[in-house]
Amino acid sequence: MRKSVICWILFFVITTLLGQEPGPSQAIALVGAHIVQLDGSEPVADGVAVIEDGRIADIGPASTTSVPGGARTIRLDGAYLIPGLMNMHVHFGLVLPGAEGARLADESDAALALRMASNARKSLLSGVTTVRQPGDRRHVDIALKRAIERAEVPGPRLHSAGEMVDITAGHGARGKTHDGPYELRKAVRAEIGAGATWIKIAISGGIATQGGGIAAALMTPDEVEAVIDAAHRLGAKVTAHSGSPLATSEAVRAGIDCIEHGYFLNREVLRQMKEAGTWYVPTILVSQPATRPFFERIGSPPWYLERVESVGKDHWKALQLAIEEGVRIALGTDQLPHEPNDGTTATVREAEYYVQAGMTPLQALRAATIEPAAMLGVDKDLGSLETGKLADIVAVRSNPLQDISALRSIFFVMKGGEVVRNDRGVQSRK
Repeated sequence: MRKSVICWILFFVITTLLGQEPGPSQAIALVGAHIVQLDGSEPVADGVAVIEDGRIADIGPASTTSVPGGARTIRLDGAYLIPGLMNMHVHFGLVLPGAEGARLADESDAALALRMASNARKSLLSGVTTVRQPGDRRHVDIALKRAIERAEVPGPRLHSAGEMVDITAGHGARGKTHDGPYELRKAVRAEIGAGATWIKIAISGGIATQGGGIAAALMTPDEVEAVIDAAHRLGAKVTAHSGSPLATSEAVRAGIDCIEHGYFLNREVLRQMKEAGTWYVPTILVSQPATRPFFERIGSPPWYLERVESVGKDHWKALQLAIEEGVRIALGTDQLPHEPNDGTTATVREAEYYVQAGMTPLQALRAATIEPAAMLGVDKDLGSLETGKLADIVAVRSNPLQDISALRSIFFVMKGGEVVRNDRGVQSRK
């Protein structure tokens, strides 16, 4: 009954208010832009991208790419086309300690669904066309994912970890907790049964939990091994909140797929991750000084701000070392993708931090596009602008391969061949 109420609200209220309809099946041609390549080569000048049935039917220079008759032509002269951005650490139902968290303490399922749907729409408009939710509340994100897939509400493609599988006294633990290998295996199966394709665990302490060491290793090796084994047997991947070198090392040995945050990771552990092919989602902006206005805006308490400050320098060093060691990095923010941050969105600011920490602009752009697609296992369909792939396309005003801050100038967003944002609005029919 609760799920049906959520879906009813999502469909009839959000769709009515926002006036979103599925895009037409008519072919679309994006013309006049530079097409950014992710292999290090120069952008294709005077490019054309032909979109049919939600996919890229043809793409390349205007001299060799024909526009079919009757296509709707959208002129993007001088712009640079990039794949839709991807953000791998998003909580559309985010609740943090402080005044805002207190206001949301008794939030109903219906109110949560509406808030998450609104955040999904804003994220899509900001240029983020795919997200991963590493643990949210009451499986509302799974209902939202299905509503987005049915085109009932606008939002990014959504990959969900369901609810985080908590242990007693663990970071972020709320409601029912699970202890020991057998309880944890059952909890993993329940999340996958609910629709999760990832499993999220917290193997160390964290910033948002008052008291306790952020670098403390909280889950035992046999518990971590049980979670990973149970998830992998059912085809799901596992990611872990971790600020601990010890906990991370144990998890990597057990075969974990991804590590979130990694506040205190050292070179030895990062080399272990590199060798094992373990992904790293840094969420670096959550610990950096430029994020303080966000925490002030939501009324974060002094203890929370102190914990943020306590990890900032170590977190930054961990990111620098990860880049030096060649660990596979996928962009994630742990803020809403569209959240204002230092004059831009959280997603763009995260990418800028990667360049400041040692990446090239190309590497940072890949961390926001093709690398997350590979991590999710969807790189055959998403992550780059190639014939046959889904038409998730963003336009910016200058070349992001020269300056990653070009991402601050997003003005056009297409998802699956549907134009969801076009600030220029210049189009014609052939």
